[in-house]
Amino acid sequence: MRFILASLALAAAATAAHAQPLQLPGAQPFNAPGTQQAAPSQPGAPAAPKPPSMPAIRIAGEDAIIGKVLHRQGNHGEAVFSKTATGYGLKLNLDGFQSTNLVDPCAVSFGDAPVPVTPLGRPAGVPRYKLEASICPIVFDVLDGAFLVVEPTEPCIVQAAQCRIDPRGLWGPDARVVAGQAKEIEKARGSAERAVREGYRTLTAKSDAIEQRVIAREQAGFSAERETICREFQREGQFGFCGARITEARAASLRARLGLNTEPKPAAKPKPRPKPAPLPLAPTQ
Repeated sequence: MRFILASLALAAAATAAHAQPLQLPGAQPFNAPGTQQAAPSQPGAPAAPKPPSMPAIRIAGEDAIIGKVLHRQGNHGEAVFSKTATGYGLKLNLDGFQSTNLVDPCAVSFGDAPVPVTPLGRPAGVPRYKLEASICPIVFDVLDGAFLVVEPTEPCIVQAAQCRIDPRGLWGPDARVVAGQAKEIEKARGSAERAVREGYRTLTAKSDAIEQRVIAREQAGFSAERETICREFQREGQFGFCGARITEARAASLRARLGLNTEPKPAAKPKPRPKPAPLPLAPTQ
């Protein structure tokens, strides 16, 4: 009888030993029944994709044009963007030609006070506003020291003055102001060109075959589009102000399409100057 009981005990111990897997020192503990454990990362596995990054470019805010006198193509009309009690406004004068013959010159003033403008967000990566004027509603994008009119797509006819005015194109400073910014303009243009190329490259990599063909056509047509906008800007061939701003605008638009932030960085607060140490008192006689 004792032999039978001992045999049964040895059999139970052997069964329990086979039920528990062998665990070596330093090995990971076994999962309890019904639980799951994530597989360890394999050496050489691809890392998580990094968010796209582009060369630094100048993306301006409203402060870049406040109070500056700007002209269409650098030498037509006059516009001054200003801050008002309720937001922003634009004081605007446009020259044109009589709508009946398109030969005799004429001019239209939008008033002595700034006309209110309505913010439309940043659909193209830069601030966009609409000029609330019934005679010729204008939509424009704020750039660095300039603004680009994106609407209307055709000239306006002001019936009261029988004047045909055309606000389209880039509004910027005259040649005297631009001449003093030549080096900065050249540097900004180079940075913007690199940002545009990198933006298209990143956008293409994230798109399917059909979208890639559309992006390729858009990229190929950008130079012609820029030339059309800038060919009449004053002394463009010498300074390239318009081309630099249009290229920066395209780079900002590509960043917006990629979901990247285009808000301008807040200006750094000036550090307080240390107070001068008090002068030592002169010794008394």
